[in-house]
Amino acid sequence: MRPTTKDLAKAAGVSLATIDRVLNGRSGVRQKTIDAVNEAIARIGFERNQVAATLARQKGYRFGFVVPRSGDEFLDVILKHISEFDQASRAEMIQTKIVRIDEHDPHRAAKTLSRLSADDYDGIAIMAPETPQIRDALHRMRERGIETVAIISNQQEEDSQSFVGIDNVAAGATAGRLMARFLGNVSGSILVLAETMQARDSLERRLGFDRVLTPNYPHLHALPTLETHGYQERTGVVLKNAFAAHDDIVGLYIMGSEARVAIDFAQQLRGGSKLITIAHERTPSTEQALRDNRLDALINQDPGHIVRSAVRTLRAKCENRETLASQERIRVEILLAENL
Repeated sequence: MRPTTKDLAKAAGVSLATIDRVLNGRSGVRQKTIDAVNEAIARIGFERNQVAATLARQKGYRFGFVVPRSGDEFLDVILKHISEFDQASRAEMIQTKIVRIDEHDPHRAAKTLSRLSADDYDGIAIMAPETPQIRDALHRMRERGIETVAIISNQQEEDSQSFVGIDNVAAGATAGRLMARFLGNVSGSILVLAETMQARDSLERRLGFDRVLTPNYPHLHALPTLETHGYQERTGVVLKNAFAAHDDIVGLYIMGSEARVAIDFAQQLRGGSKLITIAHERTPSTEQALRDNRLDALINQDPGHIVRSAVRTLRAKCENRETLASQERIRVEILLAENL
């Protein structure tokens, strides 16, 4: 038989009224009491009826997804999953809304975040590069009573429930191992491309990539990371200059989430010569590139899982409870042409 709120109150040594305040995130409860209730929840295996809990709040949850103003196919995939979730979750009294920020101007992005009010949002999931301005804006947002979680790229928060996405160091290490295995005994330079190294996902992927490649494969040399800042023209220029400056490039690692333009330019610049290419995120273009043999491997994370997990995490924060770690863990997936 499932434990009830009465059982929980007894286990935590508090009143039913206190249990109600803790479970529904109401004020007036000491942190020591909240910790005692959470410990009792874990000890007796208490599970809430989430629909009843939402009804008890007498209002639904309003969550915002803060995403870049500019982007390509991967951003479109994320937006599609947010829209699908919004339609499916209305019965659970959960509403989601898209908020766009200028990811190239951290001051303007921070100003947009400063306008978000707790009257309109219970929580925010943000997809943005880590900058001091955005980090401070998120801190002030939490002070205003809005819960936050970073998706895709972390924002270096101490709270273990503040990031939803893959282990990007592991993803980069996976790319390094795949690159070396595909190249075999071929020696040469590896071109590494990112949208921006301000994004923690790219920083961590580069760390993992070098951690595997440098000590284990001395015949391969990873070049310094080139940044495109998400601009198509710049992508073409930096690739053209790199191939002109290094005649021994044998591999291309695209660390950012938007690979379409880089794959197309690399194909044009290399012509018929083989270039082992590894990228991130499943989109229509990367799928086609795998099928056309323009892309050798794709490292993916499930965007639908990320959206659902972000909402579950924000809701758990609003309700002062922990999430189920095994349910929220986003897996690193390796896709080849054969397993699409």
